[in-house]
Amino acid sequence: MAGFVKPHDGLAALRIDSGLHLGLGLALAALTAWMGGKLLDLPALYLGQTIAVFAAMAVMIFLALPQHLPRRRFGAANRVTLMRAVIAALFAGLVGQAGGAAEAGWLLASLAGLALALDGLDGWAARRSGMASRFGARFDMELDAFFILVLAALVFELGKAGAWVLLSGMIRYGFVGAAALWPALSRPLPASRRRQSICALQTGALVFCLTPLAEPPLSALAAAAALGLLAWSFALDLDWLLRNREREASYP
Repeated sequence: MAGFVKPHDGLAALRIDSGLHLGLGLALAALTAWMGGKLLDLPALYLGQTIAVFAAMAVMIFLALPQHLPRRRFGAANRVTLMRAVIAALFAGLVGQAGGAAEAGWLLASLAGLALALDGLDGWAARRSGMASRFGARFDMELDAFFILVLAALVFELGKAGAWVLLSGMIRYGFVGAAALWPALSRPLPASRRRQSICALQTGALVFCLTPLAEPPLSALAAAAALGLLAWSFALDLDWLLRNREREASYP
């Protein structure tokens, strides 16, 4: 029938378009990491680590593309999120060697601030373009969690807070692991402005800790306050899931 597109044809078109975007993202991450490595006099490992992290993310993104159907284009919102993925990979490349970038606190904070600003743009772009999808929402959420973990690792590595700050990033993965073992926790949660706001505050606090303005004990206090809010938010989600295992309810 004329104009009829089989589902696998739509997926093939989506994979081609997304593959081009992911390839450009990889090239941008590699070029920026190479330039940043030269600027900050980082070892060659930084470039390789950045490329490896982005490549791993690209593989996971590509495998999740069926969730974006019936859309056949990657979409403007996912392009914004992909830019955040590039920034996250650049930061992840520093884990284990952040001491070499300790003097670039303002540069790191500015780049992380850009990622935080873009985080408020991708959802708007998805709604504006009519390209919102389960894939896009999951892409955004998982990237938020990964970026927080990377920022927490850098804050710890730079001596701005103790090892406990890693809980800022690990709490999300602990929740996912618990849901895999306890089906009651795997139920989808309703959208929540409270959760979105605290995620932004958590990221912002860790970005602040990267600046030269934040030295212990101020940096540790900021990170601890943000972690406390995050733990409270997860506790509310956990309570809601346990109380409403078999019925719908209003959400805080």
